[in-house]
Amino acid sequence: MSARVAPARRRGLADEVADRIRDAIFDGAYPPGSALREVELASALGVSRGPVREALLKLEREGLVRGEWHRGTTVTELSDVDVAELDSLRAALEQLAVALVVERASDLAEIDAVVARMERAADEHEMVRCDLDFHDAVYAAAGHRRLREAWAAIRSQVHLFLLTRIGVESEGYLAGIPAEHRQLADALRARDREAALELFAVHRRHAFEILRGS
Repeated sequence: MSARVAPARRRGLADEVADRIRDAIFDGAYPPGSALREVELASALGVSRGPVREALLKLEREGLVRGEWHRGTTVTELSDVDVAELDSLRAALEQLAVALVVERASDLAEIDAVVARMERAADEHEMVRCDLDFHDAVYAAAGHRRLREAWAAIRSQVHLFLLTRIGVESEGYLAGIPAEHRQLADALRARDREAALELFAVHRRHAFEILRGS
């Protein structure tokens, strides 16, 4: 009987290349709009162009880069529509996550641990990573696998959203974000659903208004 599926291919190298490029984007080495050239990336990473091409396709599926025939591949620049859609989708997912955490989560230790790391963050890019880790911890505490997967599908784009936010305005970001997230964590621990939902909404609205006003 003939095989029903094609032989598997190892994709470990392309995944590693994608991780390296993603990290470089998140560290600010490639700001939104930057060109990502296969030849240059292959040389810098010490690989052939094949894994780089696969990695860029993976990042394009994440929404982190965009490929256009006349421009090549560039780091995504979020349009006003992108910002509005990400904000509304994030709100819908986060409202369910917060409600579930308040209702049934028994262990918020990881949420507290991320807030503690925020208080030691050395720069804006590290703080953005901590910000995303905080929300990862909230989704994990919600105990809803499909909700967590939905968050994972937009996580890279939200990371880009926050990088764009600090690119527009970073004043007070390092100083204010830890206290803001401590307040969010305290509301979750107090099991105050309405207060937690309102605080999370204010947290999202602040970043959205900075981008909308740019």
